[in-house]
Amino acid sequence: MASFALLLLLLLAISCRAVDQESSPRAQALGNSTSTSLRLGYYGSSCPNAETIVRQTLMTLLMQDPTAGAALLRLAFHDCDVMGCDASIILDSTAQFQSELESPKNFGIRRVDFIDRIKASLEGSCPRTVSCADIIALAARDSILLVRRSFLSSLFFVCLSENLQAGGPNIPVLTGRKDSTRADLATANRKLATATSSVEEILQDFASMGINPQEAVSLLGAHTLGVGHCLSVVNRLYPSVDTKMDLMYSMALRVLCPSPKFYLNITAIPNDSTMFRFDNMFFKDAASRRVLFALDAAVQSDPRTSIYTSKFAQNQGLFFDTFSRAFVKLTSVVNSEATQVRSNCRAINS
Repeated sequence: MASFALLLLLLLAISCRAVDQESSPRAQALGNSTSTSLRLGYYGSSCPNAETIVRQTLMTLLMQDPTAGAALLRLAFHDCDVMGCDASIILDSTAQFQSELESPKNFGIRRVDFIDRIKASLEGSCPRTVSCADIIALAARDSILLVRRSFLSSLFFVCLSENLQAGGPNIPVLTGRKDSTRADLATANRKLATATSSVEEILQDFASMGINPQEAVSLLGAHTLGVGHCLSVVNRLYPSVDTKMDLMYSMALRVLCPSPKFYLNITAIPNDSTMFRFDNMFFKDAASRRVLFALDAAVQSDPRTSIYTSKFAQNQGLFFDTFSRAFVKLTSVVNSEATQVRSNCRAINS
């Protein structure tokens, strides 16, 4: 904890700046859905309070663990990128298939228990009605909206502004997804992105979902929340520092990751100096060469994507609008083979 606080101090010392004061209108435009079965208000008659239950339960859970918002957002990304948004990622292993969570590319996926707790709340009101796939998408959407600055941020009042309490955009996510009856570990191993994926791989993957380069870059802005780990960073620090990384930032990271042997480094590293707030700080840090992952640094330097990182760094409203549109597209990729509404999100219905 002491080392984590130390890095926060170092990051704030080298990157503290005025928070964007421009207006940030909440996006209302929907992206093109890849499934005609999805729509706004899908549970309007079958479970009218479904989205309210999800949000209220999540609010309580985030008070217990303010870092969970980032975890739930990543969970949705990794669920949708394998077979579509079908909750296959949280199925436990069986004799018929291995869990996708066993993939090394799902390292650090956590807070699946929060999905279980939201599901339990919904089952109490509307048994076997709301799919686990919809819960994952809605929990990610609400995490973006509800995240706030942590109590640690209040200690560094020099970086605060009257707008710092605001959350991210309120995204009009479609519902009506069904739950998969199997997991696909092989596809997770092959398809999920890593911290060292290339820009070309990321653009191609998102293009297959109808997401254009500007929208793809906006989705990478989700790295503004949460933490990374030395496992994903040591390749940029040893044997020599990546030339795309700010020198003082690299010195701060070497304090937390003192060995090139990642298994000797167990520290969690904040993605940016506002790690509990969904904002455009990630893009501002990218412009100053202060991002953790090799992929993020490459996006900043690649001419196909750098134009968008610069725009998002300057205009938080544009980032929110573009991210909202892209998030709807991402979460509208469905698995046509998914047919269930699981009563237990970890196992298929018997």
